[in-house]
Amino acid sequence: MAIAKAERLMNLALCLLGTRRPLSKRELRESIEAYVEAFGPGQGAAGSDDSFNRMFERDKDDLRELGLVIETVESIDGEVGYLARRDSNRLPPITLDAEEAAALGLAAKVWQQARLAGAASGALQKLRAAGLPEDVDPYGAHSALEPRIPVHEAAFEPLMLACRDRRPVVFDYRKSNAAHPEQRHVEPWALECWRGHWYLAGFDRERGAERVFRLSRITGKVRSRGGRYTAPVPDVVTVRETVASWAGETADRSARIRLRTGAGYPLRAKATAVRERGDGWDELEIPYGHGLDAWLVEFGPDVVVLDPAELRADVMDRLRAVAEG
Repeated sequence: MAIAKAERLMNLALCLLGTRRPLSKRELRESIEAYVEAFGPGQGAAGSDDSFNRMFERDKDDLRELGLVIETVESIDGEVGYLARRDSNRLPPITLDAEEAAALGLAAKVWQQARLAGAASGALQKLRAAGLPEDVDPYGAHSALEPRIPVHEAAFEPLMLACRDRRPVVFDYRKSNAAHPEQRHVEPWALECWRGHWYLAGFDRERGAERVFRLSRITGKVRSRGGRYTAPVPDVVTVRETVASWAGETADRSARIRLRTGAGYPLRAKATAVRERGDGWDELEIPYGHGLDAWLVEFGPDVVVLDPAELRADVMDRLRAVAEG
């Protein structure tokens, strides 16, 4: 749901819940900011009664679908009014055992992204009000270790909402071996964090296949597109497995590379053997699996592939593509 619509529905719900008497369409139209901005005086054709009536009926239906009980009352002069009585819309008491309360408290605290921090804090306060004991430790015996989900990419929030709402998106994406970004039309499935980086799994419409995108390589804004998904969403989305294969995590062979001294620490951490050459270069043996060529390209002139020949050729092809771009 778009933020503007969600805000409009929230304001309408609060207005209906807060009134002591039924409010007419006219009164709601003059009281809710979104209606005033769209259909108030001076709005021309956009302010027509028909347009407002259609939006109001949709909003009312949406609130009822969300569970709000809205009563329709006819006044003495025949004008129809609306209200949502609090006793008809009161939720039953929430009961949580210690394990459930700890799990929800942990989930509320884990987010560190600015846009989600306020919502998480508010959710935790509501849990306290609903009976979450003050002395419940969400982290159990490991309270010294607070979990974090770092989110620095601007693309995270729009993609998270798109995954939730099943909305196709468009964004510009720069591959590791490309000099310039390309536009991608994607049906997003899931977001997952792996080794400090966020990845999106989804269906790439141009390529007609599942793809995984690293959020830090998305340039510009993520734009939503209308319409339905054209491909089924799988029950299990293997984001980590796909990314792990890129990094050689599923490797069954070894590659021998030359690495500049003092550079490429992630490669050194992967190495099964390191030999110092003494000429400003070291020789490493590292696991070799699908996607290793793309990873090696990221280290640019600090890496030279010695063998196998097919890996060397793949890296050279990627470097040529970057140079020609």
